[in-house]
Amino acid sequence: MRLTGYLLPLLAANFALLAALAPEPVLAQQGNLYRAEIIVLERRIDPDQVEEKMASRRPDPVPELDQKLWVMDQDGAVESTLDLVPRERLHLNSAAQRLEQSGRYRVLVAAAWRESFPPDYKGQRLQVAAGDWLPEAGQREVEGYISIDRQRFLHVTAALNHWQAHPEAGSQKPDPDAGLNTGDAPARSMGSQDAQGQGDSRDIETLDLAAEPQSTPALELITWIRETRRMRSEEIHFLDSPTIGVLVFFKRLEGVDAPGGSQSAPE
Repeated sequence: MRLTGYLLPLLAANFALLAALAPEPVLAQQGNLYRAEIIVLERRIDPDQVEEKMASRRPDPVPELDQKLWVMDQDGAVESTLDLVPRERLHLNSAAQRLEQSGRYRVLVAAAWRESFPPDYKGQRLQVAAGDWLPEAGQREVEGYISIDRQRFLHVTAALNHWQAHPEAGSQKPDPDAGLNTGDAPARSMGSQDAQGQGDSRDIETLDLAAEPQSTPALELITWIRETRRMRSEEIHFLDSPTIGVLVFFKRLEGVDAPGGSQSAPE
């Protein structure tokens, strides 16, 4: 039949019309889809050997967040709002294994997932609670949050606290006059710092325990991480403090269908 020359332009026109009326195509989201991997490590070191003396600092408690990266309960069960993949499938797994085999580190969190990070993306805080259970305070020894934003580059903010049981917890009776001072307690803002030394706007307030009398707390702060790092695809970054560290890796996924706004497992 000699209808081919007529039908082809007609079909092409209809296809263009359908494409214009269809929802935003998946191709528009390509380039924004990444595989994200985060590993939280604990450095095996005697807290007494840590030069940073932070026992007097008291970060504000981390609230219960809607989004959870890795939250362990008292029994060791892990809760996450992300669709995580098994640790053995992580690109960072071999690096984590080498660190563990050195005897100087242990892995507390090993998380990987797939997510779309469009330009000007402002991510929610992802709650973290890992490490040993501290019954004196009813929480894990490492707690805080990690967040991911995208400007020109991806930016990862880590705000994690590393606690230990206070050596004198329970040995002193509460001071009945503690907390009666109605004056404002001196506060110190410890914002995260990026590679250029600029503070992150989501600061965590801290109080100096020496500034006011009170009973011995159940916990004592060893160290913390307050850092924002600019990321490039397929680069491994290490954010650290004397006792804890965070390995971060992103890989842009080209030609992979976006998960439609939901977070799902990498291919």
